[in-house]
Amino acid sequence: MPAHDLYGLTLETVWIPAAGEQAMAYRLTLHNDGATAIDNFRLCFSGPCQVDATATAEGGHIGRRLSTFTELLPPEGLELGAGASWTVTIHGLSWPFQHWTDGARGAYLLFPDGSTRQVATTPTKRMGGNAAPKRGMEPYPVPARPPAPVSVIPWPNHVALTRLGPVPAGLTLLAEDAMATAAAAAFRRLTESLFAVEGIVRAAEEGGLPVHFHIRQTLAAEAHELVFTPGSVAIHASGQTGFLYGLITLGQIWRGAHHYPHTFGFPAEGQIADAPAMGWRGLHLDVARRFYGAAEIRRLLSILAWNKLNRFHWHLSDDEAWRVEIDAYPALTATSAWRGEGLAIPPLLGTGAERSGGYYSKAAIRDIVGHAQEYGIEIVPEIDMPGHCHALQIAIPELRDPDERGSYHSVQGFADNCLNPARETTYRVVETILAELIALFPFRTIHIGADEVPIGAWSGSPEALAKLSEIAGRDMSEAHAKRLNVITNTHGADAIEGSGAAALQAIFLRRIQAFLTAQGCTTGGWQEAAHGNVIDKDTTYLCGWRDVAASAALADEGYTMVVCPGQAYYLDMAHSADWDEPGASWAGASTPEMTYAFDPVSGWNEAQKARLLGVQACIWSEPMLDRAVFDRLVFPRLSAVAETGWTRPEHKSWRRFQASAGLMPVLYGAA
Repeated sequence: MPAHDLYGLTLETVWIPAAGEQAMAYRLTLHNDGATAIDNFRLCFSGPCQVDATATAEGGHIGRRLSTFTELLPPEGLELGAGASWTVTIHGLSWPFQHWTDGARGAYLLFPDGSTRQVATTPTKRMGGNAAPKRGMEPYPVPARPPAPVSVIPWPNHVALTRLGPVPAGLTLLAEDAMATAAAAAFRRLTESLFAVEGIVRAAEEGGLPVHFHIRQTLAAEAHELVFTPGSVAIHASGQTGFLYGLITLGQIWRGAHHYPHTFGFPAEGQIADAPAMGWRGLHLDVARRFYGAAEIRRLLSILAWNKLNRFHWHLSDDEAWRVEIDAYPALTATSAWRGEGLAIPPLLGTGAERSGGYYSKAAIRDIVGHAQEYGIEIVPEIDMPGHCHALQIAIPELRDPDERGSYHSVQGFADNCLNPARETTYRVVETILAELIALFPFRTIHIGADEVPIGAWSGSPEALAKLSEIAGRDMSEAHAKRLNVITNTHGADAIEGSGAAALQAIFLRRIQAFLTAQGCTTGGWQEAAHGNVIDKDTTYLCGWRDVAASAALADEGYTMVVCPGQAYYLDMAHSADWDEPGASWAGASTPEMTYAFDPVSGWNEAQKARLLGVQACIWSEPMLDRAVFDRLVFPRLSAVAETGWTRPEHKSWRRFQASAGLMPVLYGAA
């Protein structure tokens, strides 16, 4: 029996694109598949879609609405009999749908006594024809005659193999030095977590090939050299991470030859000498829109290590949720880590009426940090501010100016979601939170977001207007004075339009960065952190997400850059514009081949390249309610970004990469 039959209620939805004079619309049909009539209910749904504040409903009425949550009221007195249906059409959405994952992903009925009843949802269809929705990683079959004799991703920068030999039963790690021993233990745990039954690491009595370790202090921390001789392999490195990366290269070669012995080989003679092209090779994961348990995070870190990625940017807060335990403010996790009907934060992005979400305890974070460090990965936590702070404000309401009037909205549909830079309470709370965060993350690099502050932010706050008048009267550069000139005419919402919001954000960023610097920390931010040009460039790096030209311009201004442009490195973007592909499309679409071929420093001059820290893939979790959708969107594009960060451009080859992509592990599907 299909699962939908067990609910007794089904919601079918259809996206109707604009055509001629007909505006776009969204049609929702609730089917009563049960044996009894229902009445006196409200239909609540959520998904990535946003119903605009000015939207109207045909066949019903719009009730509560927050970001991606919408409540629909049926016509008065409607009784939905057994086998009957109710249809409502919404006119006025925040943006047109592009993919089947854009529509309603979760729904339920709400009754006057507060009880709820789950409604099964089907993938949103598009008027005019549909193919079956795609889920799961696209197959990458191994060709009979691959372009390279061995399977490795990212591809090494120097490969000189002279002879292939038989595939050993496994690898026997003969580590004696402390750093080699630590690397061998990490590699054993890594392979057991990713490929539990394969037995890559074996004892000599099980036929394992001897692997010897040699310290070479002249090699950089991540560099390594593999020397193959008949009957053994030697790994040269200067420390634990170099040894681990050499073992990962060896393990990948072994897996290719083990699974496809007539396609890939195992070297009997030759040499591989390798070191990364870029020092920062990262992945950003948004856990605010979707919560990922500690076990999922640990497996993801194992996958990063297998791809020789060395930075994990952990997006721990946003409007939709707060995900990290803070002792000073227990309400953050008691209130803002959860969504559900009747809670402070309603269901969003497809979650249901039930209480859902979670957070990471300090003990869990310490365990995850230790897991990452064992694999040469440093973790950068992000608390996004001053924007994207709805969940933070819900838990700590004193962050708001009590006299603030009027309303501004973020692009995600949250009202008044920015921390007020004019309030001392803001800095007391933020510095307390950051102090606890710093104690958890030894890399001492804290990302503070600074993106997407609405242009009208704080426009109704008397405290903000007073602060702007105060700074306008101080000594400042002529250019800065011109930017602030508009704010001296304090006329309500128009008083800080554009330049005023930027000026207030600059006040906030300068103060928060000074606090972090005093704690010995580097400050990270999205590229909007450069607004106002007030942060100390020597202790800051920026993530350039718009395009490579914008990142190059910031490099020209002296900022250290991590390049992560949305059109190529945002892994929530769909593979193509086709409706049956999952994901988003606001930044464009990128197939794995396009992501692989993308040049993150196209058009950069040498001076700009000197400011390049590296590259980073970004996972924003809005479309990833289905974990099979996660696998499809992330893999193998994550490996494509990893190879760009590691392998020099002249050594890259899509055909060679494609031949090995199917051997790389994924998060949820088969490895």
